[in-house]
Amino acid sequence: MARWEPDARERLVRAAVDLFSEQGYDNTTVVQIAERAGLTKSTFFRHFPDKREVLSAGQEAFSALLTEGIATAPDSATPLEAVAAALDSVGTVMVQERRDLGPKLTAVVAGSPELRERNALKRARLAEAMAGALRQRGVADPVASVAAELGVLAFDRGYDRWVDPSNELPFAEVARAALDELRAAATALG
Repeated sequence: MARWEPDARERLVRAAVDLFSEQGYDNTTVVQIAERAGLTKSTFFRHFPDKREVLSAGQEAFSALLTEGIATAPDSATPLEAVAAALDSVGTVMVQERRDLGPKLTAVVAGSPELRERNALKRARLAEAMAGALRQRGVADPVASVAAELGVLAFDRGYDRWVDPSNELPFAEVARAALDELRAAATALG
């Protein structure tokens, strides 16, 4: 086994998702993940504190991209236009490799109460990051919080559509379409 190889983090994520899909989250060990990736257990722990964190890989990057997208939106942007800019920012890292893992990842999370709970916490953190970025732009609550929650919902809906094998559109486009649908739904609430 080589001491250093490129893309160790991504290889660990792919190996973990494959193993979780094949034998279940609870039945998969860190050692198995590392071996499948062609790496050592110590390499795994250099990248992740535990196997749960493998599935949150990239959350910090998503959070940073979302807040950056909001911060750099034009000054004239409405809160939802700033959220749309945030979704565009995340779209820059939604590459084919991530898309290919999507259906497996979704199934793994759906099959584990622990992972569903963790996913809910991840959603809450993303919403708080966006709400904070909107507040930095001078958007008061509850508008900042509602816009952020709509942004997370659009992110989730867009992701589900993006990973669908029949979809050929880029992430940003499907996420923006989801945001437009949610905006229309909010307007219909009266």
